[in-house]
Amino acid sequence: MQTASTILMPPSPSPDRVRVDGKFFRVGTEKFYPKGVTYGPFEPDSNGSAFPSPETVARDFALMRQLNANCVRVYHVPPRWLLDLAGEHGLKLLVDFPWPKHTCFLDDPKTMTEVRHAAHTAAEALAGHPAVFALVLANEIPPDIARWYGARRIEKFLDELAAIVKTADRDRLVTFVNFPTTEFLQPASVDFVSFNVYLHDLKPFANYLDRLQSIAGGKPLLLAEIGMDSQREGEEAKCRFLRGHIEAAFRAGLAGVVLFSFTDEWHTGGHSIENWFFGLTDRQRNRKPSFDAVAEAFALAPRFPLPSYPKVSVVVASYNGARTLPACLDSLLHLNYPDYEVILVDDGSTDDTARIAAHYPTVRAVHEPNLGLSAARNTGILAAMGEIVAFTDSDCRADEDWLYYLIGDLLKTGACAIGGHNFPPPEDNWIAGVVAVSPGAPAHVMLTDREAEHVPGCNMAFWKWALDAINGFDPIYRAAGDDVDVCWRLMQRGWKIGFSHAGFVWHYRRNTVAAYLKQQRGYGVAESLLRHKHPEYFNSLGGMRWRGRIYNPLRGAEGFGRFVIYHGVFGSGLFQTLYAPEQVGFLALLTSLEWHILFTLGGILLALIWSPLWPLPVLTLLASFSVALAAAARVNLPSWQRHRWSRPLVGLLYLLQPIVRGWPRYAYRLQRPPTPSAARAAVTTFAAQYRGVGSVQTLNFWNEHGVERVEFLQKLVEILERDGWQASADSGWDEFDVTIYGDRLTEVVVHTVCENHGGPKRLLRARLSAHWTLLAKVWLWAAVALAAFFVAATSRVWWAGYAWLLVVLVMLFLHLRARRTMRQGLGLVDLAAQQTGLSKLNFGKIQP
Repeated sequence: MQTASTILMPPSPSPDRVRVDGKFFRVGTEKFYPKGVTYGPFEPDSNGSAFPSPETVARDFALMRQLNANCVRVYHVPPRWLLDLAGEHGLKLLVDFPWPKHTCFLDDPKTMTEVRHAAHTAAEALAGHPAVFALVLANEIPPDIARWYGARRIEKFLDELAAIVKTADRDRLVTFVNFPTTEFLQPASVDFVSFNVYLHDLKPFANYLDRLQSIAGGKPLLLAEIGMDSQREGEEAKCRFLRGHIEAAFRAGLAGVVLFSFTDEWHTGGHSIENWFFGLTDRQRNRKPSFDAVAEAFALAPRFPLPSYPKVSVVVASYNGARTLPACLDSLLHLNYPDYEVILVDDGSTDDTARIAAHYPTVRAVHEPNLGLSAARNTGILAAMGEIVAFTDSDCRADEDWLYYLIGDLLKTGACAIGGHNFPPPEDNWIAGVVAVSPGAPAHVMLTDREAEHVPGCNMAFWKWALDAINGFDPIYRAAGDDVDVCWRLMQRGWKIGFSHAGFVWHYRRNTVAAYLKQQRGYGVAESLLRHKHPEYFNSLGGMRWRGRIYNPLRGAEGFGRFVIYHGVFGSGLFQTLYAPEQVGFLALLTSLEWHILFTLGGILLALIWSPLWPLPVLTLLASFSVALAAAARVNLPSWQRHRWSRPLVGLLYLLQPIVRGWPRYAYRLQRPPTPSAARAAVTTFAAQYRGVGSVQTLNFWNEHGVERVEFLQKLVEILERDGWQASADSGWDEFDVTIYGDRLTEVVVHTVCENHGGPKRLLRARLSAHWTLLAKVWLWAAVALAAFFVAATSRVWWAGYAWLLVVLVMLFLHLRARRTMRQGLGLVDLAAQQTGLSKLNFGKIQP
């Protein structure tokens, strides 16, 4: 939550200058969508000027305004008179400055010095002029040059150029114009991402835009050049191409599009280009049919009509969110979407929430006792009149086009649900900026460029029928975890969750360390609940297992592995892609709660017994500090959120967060299991008949009614869910059907097969295998290690004897627990068979 005393406003540029605003741009209070054309390069005149005369430029600019363009890309730094003309015509200039990027420039100190000087000179020449949109640091660095030096060196030099420009003109936007062949070049200091893309087929073009949006992440994405040659493709095809590609780009949530080019007049490499005709006008500035096609498309951009506008119910569940609630509701009342309602569910707040709600008569407010986040959201669903229910939080404010892009992408993808980005707002204080780059922030998990595995609850929307099908949110999640549970339950039904790159909200982070740690503790509680309900999505230590990639806008902050680039044979690939490393599990382990308990605390206890072991806990702590400091050194903080304590605090939070978040998981697991319900009595009855069971058992069931194994397994899963057994079903990636967890130490895996004996006759076999969990194995190996330690560290034989006796007792205990779990599993299978109409043939025992 924000207060006036904690808000640190970013520097305010001139109201006429373009600034970045999430995935888009703004000029003053209005969004600015670049709809542009390239202009030049032209043959230099006798004075060396790379631009036509002022009279010609003025006529061309007037013609561009008829095109409905508002942006012009030029390839040389323009003189002041041209900047003034652009301003008079309401045009913003995207400016390149030429330098020899086609050479091995990093090997020549003189060339590098000249490039730095050129960047500084360009920045000074453009400084403060409101007609300048941004400065391009480089355009299409050749792929063999990038491969020769490696991506890191090129990116470092581009970041250096960005710093030089910002020194000369603090608020000047900078970008690097990339292209598919060097897609892997991703300098961190650019304000927005730009690409030249020449793909004629609309479907591959649209697919590639989603790929580029994934690369751009939280930054605006601009197409700096697209175009088609009239002579080779025909003017009619060019009209279709430009109309379709402009529409596809803006529907994909791009911030803007620049077409190559305004005119066929084009000079490069010391001579005029006579055999390419990309212009919307010819050399004499006569309009081609493509000029009118573009003018029509630019007039509709950026908000092309959606196929339909289903009614949307926006639900805000709030508990004591009064400080940010007005900003949230104000943003929701000014959305660019024609048919929506806003529902505020006051979850028993004790602050001014009710009074604030009264000032918004168009917002439907529902007040109820404090039942938790999930219950509040379910109340919103019941009150919703829309076909789609969208959710955001009271500590968020929505971009005005949030619903337009969110619903547009939902309709386009055919998913049952969709989510989008949540960005920390620039007015947050420096501690909130640190929290934003620390572990545990709400983030989406992506399976592909369009499909998500999880979307955070502060920005998500669902078809109402999908929520009804799964009975809404589970009320056990009072503060967090509800969004994860809903996403998993939807995916278990085979439905997809989409992702909208442009449908974003601003999400205020916690602005004190105490508030952040309290939030992380709440997340840990939610994870313990999720693990009990969805054990298949967790590893044995309680960590979540995602199939997709967790979104991380700060490349390298959490992944320390090596980035891999596909260059193609001899560096000839047309699309040279950067593949991010997998999360390095070992490095994450070095800051985990388990690491500190087993090695730091365990090392201290062992050192108290045998003093030569004191270096062990010291080394474990040094390893944890090293990982935290490395993470703190790699994060990127916005300039207005940097403080001398920012990076040290990031490092501290990287140390504390896994401990604070991990402890509630174990606290929950250490609690006594819930008392079995009366519904489990039947299972107990069936289980009682099994004595002397082994680690593997097979049950055989006969039926003459055509009952297949899937029907039997569905009944087994239904019983498990109904009676509260902890279990997991095959996710589609497993080689088993169901896993039943008897306790934290043992589990039973169920495999089934069905034999067809003609007609409706079926013989179903169920094989059950009992196993120790990883936690049980850790117990056992810890006992073995302790016994070995006492054998090595003491001369007292009886100490060693007691230690090995402990190992035997642990093994015996685990064996008895496994037999108990096996009997429960057999009872559950018997019960499912009975309720499915199957007859048991025999009880067979198979040796392991």
